[in-house]
Amino acid sequence: MTIFGKLAAVVLTVSAMTTPVMAGPAKTIASLDLSKPFATPSPWRFVATQEPPVNDTPSGDMEDGLITLCLSKDDGRTCLPQLDMLLLPPGGDAKSDFVQPHYIGTPTLVHPADGVVLLRLDVSSLYAANGDQLRAMALFGYDRTRDVFVPAYRSVVGHNNNQEIRYVDTGPLRGYVISVEPTQNAPFGYWVTVSQLTGATYRDVLHFRSATRYGDNNQLAVIDAEMPNIQQRLGLWHPGQPLPLPAKGCARPHMAKGALWCS
Repeated sequence: MTIFGKLAAVVLTVSAMTTPVMAGPAKTIASLDLSKPFATPSPWRFVATQEPPVNDTPSGDMEDGLITLCLSKDDGRTCLPQLDMLLLPPGGDAKSDFVQPHYIGTPTLVHPADGVVLLRLDVSSLYAANGDQLRAMALFGYDRTRDVFVPAYRSVVGHNNNQEIRYVDTGPLRGYVISVEPTQNAPFGYWVTVSQLTGATYRDVLHFRSATRYGDNNQLAVIDAEMPNIQQRLGLWHPGQPLPLPAKGCARPHMAKGALWCS
């Protein structure tokens, strides 16, 4: 698992849902019909609402307001509780200012394999005084036998030290999720974790210490720099074959210090 862990699949029932509580006026910032893409018998929909901007923040700056996430089949009267704490790390404080979402990416539907569809959510916390921020990505699948959405993946990382969670849309790693987080001891690099959808949930299939070192001046994102190592460990690439490259911006691809460099 990653340092912050991943959410295990949990079967939810209507009785296990909670009623959302919103403080102050809020506006709808995202609404996604799920009944058609998932062919659900109930009118499932994802809705995100946001309260007004706030200025009493850890960073001292005006920031976007609190976001309430709701995945519901009864027009928002009850929402799946798993969305309440997407930003909560294992062992974290549920009352912390940093476990509530204030920023959200566009909710999307992803297809890790033919005939498989998942709901992807990306949310972020308030900023800390040092500019750090918690960022989470979660994937939800649909359990047709119970008419309920279930978590398939969740990971939470910081921001200041090149951390990243990446869902891979295309190529030999289509549908995989890769996360990188800094190591806590020398030589300072990154833990690379690769997760693959197996059945209804993701499981870790790789976890290794990167060849990339913190502060090595490689301009590539850590995941891109480690892509040859990732694919080689999975048997998808071998030395002598064309290097697996980022989508753009790699003028002079070559291996150096065990990782991919482009300059």
